[in-house]
Amino acid sequence: MKITQNNINDLQAELKVVITPEDYQEKVDKELKNYRKNAEIPGFRKGKVPMSVINKKYRIPVLVDQVNKLLQEDLYKYISSEKVKVLGSPMPKDSQQVDWENTSTFTFEFEIGLSPDLDVKITKKDKVKYYQIQADNKLVDNYANDIAKRYGAMSKPEISEEGDLVFCEIVQIDVDGNVMENGVRNEATVSMDFISDKKIKKQFIGVTEGDSFTVNVMKAFSNHTDLSSMLNITHDQLHDLSSEDFQFTVKNVSRIKPSEMNQELFEKVYGKDSVKTEKEFKERIKDEAERSFVPESDRMLKNDVVTYLIDKIKFDMPDEFLKRWLVHTSEKKVTLEQIESEYDMYSKSLRWQLIENNILENYNVKVSTEEVENHTKSLITMQMQQYGQPVPQEDKMNEIVASILKKEDERKKIYDQLYDVKSLEVYKENFKLTEKAISYDDFVKLASEK
Repeated sequence: MKITQNNINDLQAELKVVITPEDYQEKVDKELKNYRKNAEIPGFRKGKVPMSVINKKYRIPVLVDQVNKLLQEDLYKYISSEKVKVLGSPMPKDSQQVDWENTSTFTFEFEIGLSPDLDVKITKKDKVKYYQIQADNKLVDNYANDIAKRYGAMSKPEISEEGDLVFCEIVQIDVDGNVMENGVRNEATVSMDFISDKKIKKQFIGVTEGDSFTVNVMKAFSNHTDLSSMLNITHDQLHDLSSEDFQFTVKNVSRIKPSEMNQELFEKVYGKDSVKTEKEFKERIKDEAERSFVPESDRMLKNDVVTYLIDKIKFDMPDEFLKRWLVHTSEKKVTLEQIESEYDMYSKSLRWQLIENNILENYNVKVSTEEVENHTKSLITMQMQQYGQPVPQEDKMNEIVASILKKEDERKKIYDQLYDVKSLEVYKENFKLTEKAISYDDFVKLASEK
């Protein structure tokens, strides 16, 4: 097999592949002999079918299959051995007709897109903000009150007050207020704290066992994940509801009396003598909250780095080739016009992929098999502890790790996690970070605007 490369320009090339009988004949003959051993053709005993009959019936499909296998294998061997930086994958040139019946030497031509040469260096002239999320007094007080409720005493009052938990039978109704046949039905506890509409929240105040009222659930609950859980349906089913009106019938009311902010609570939460005053208790909560916000700050930093570098590093790509390649490789039938409308988003994603890969190479960022295995073990350990289960012994742990890493998707996910951690270290070490204090509410607002 002979493969030659002709560079059209810096970003596009053509590959010409010539396959001769010496490349495929032995494999084709071997495959046809296997067909002869197993072929069941009327008029002949199994294994005794003449090769002329086998050739007539099977030679062309076997030839096509073997040539295509050779073509794919050797193309990618060539790309790897010659270190051709390909964007996308080789795309057959249009209008290539192959005469399988009368030809013994086959020529195939492909177009390829070439990756631009990059050399990304980050210096202290490259500046991005790093947001340090601070827990203000309001947030700390809310967290402290939530903890007090968690360790509080439960009572069952006859009539509900604001903040109570109302356990209800929830039944879907139609526009006339009639219970829908085969409609959604469930029993669940409604926390007034999660009702986003003030008028609807008032409907749950002053109710007692047996009271019924109608609620538009999509208007009442803005958190659709919690709402779908409350109705015991999927997120997709929630957004396909034929009616958003539900009848809520009260079955009982629960009230939590928060624990007092005293030594007993402090010891329940943090252990004996760890915290001795309400001030220390709230300082501990503040510290824990701010540490829990660090991953969100890191995610914002990564997003800002992506935006900064895509804007800063300008380079050309084989856009016209990539557009045609996307049409050619799409699982669904798409037009060039459809690709054009979405190409900007795809281009930015690909540009970032090229930039980040170059950064990983320039800063020698690598992930070893040992690191992947250790990280997988730590994930298993955390999951076991979360569910109160014992951490497996070493042999069993290694068995679980091997089972997880056999799955390509899981293995890739863990590699990506480790590369994200290591690339973030590169950004923190090499960018000039301008630290900016910000409240959690302001940070959420800023993130939503971005």
